[in-house]
Amino acid sequence: MYTREEAKKLRKDFWITFAKRCEIVPELQYRKKKWILYDTKIGGLDLKFDIDRFEAWVMIEVNAKSEDRRLQIFEQLEKYKVILEDGFENGLVWELCYTRERGEEVCRIYVMKDGFDIHRQNQWPDIYNFFIDNMLILERNFMEIRDLLQEELG
Repeated sequence: MYTREEAKKLRKDFWITFAKRCEIVPELQYRKKKWILYDTKIGGLDLKFDIDRFEAWVMIEVNAKSEDRRLQIFEQLEKYKVILEDGFENGLVWELCYTRERGEEVCRIYVMKDGFDIHRQNQWPDIYNFFIDNMLILERNFMEIRDLLQEELG
């Protein structure tokens, strides 16, 4: 079991090592910025990676403060479900209401893998591959609809 400080350091090391791993991915080598993440050009919509002691996620998170705005964005994304899910063998999970640890409600669209544990460093290469493979697909699909979303959402 890790102390709070050890767990914090482990998490930091995980993300530093992930950034280094991304440096050698051919599809990412010539990008100025490796991932879109928070730079989607649509307020209240981010692309994210997440990992805990049990599973890993690659996701679109709709986190606009206004519930009406979150629902509006989520509904627009649903219109493009076929495009967003292209390349994902089992599709994506569409969760209209997800409550974060601190109580904030968001909408999430994601692919998840059970059995990953950030505390098991021997799993890190597999976690990184999961992250990279799935985020490349999610970003590509998102970029196909981003301009349309911007127009529709104003």
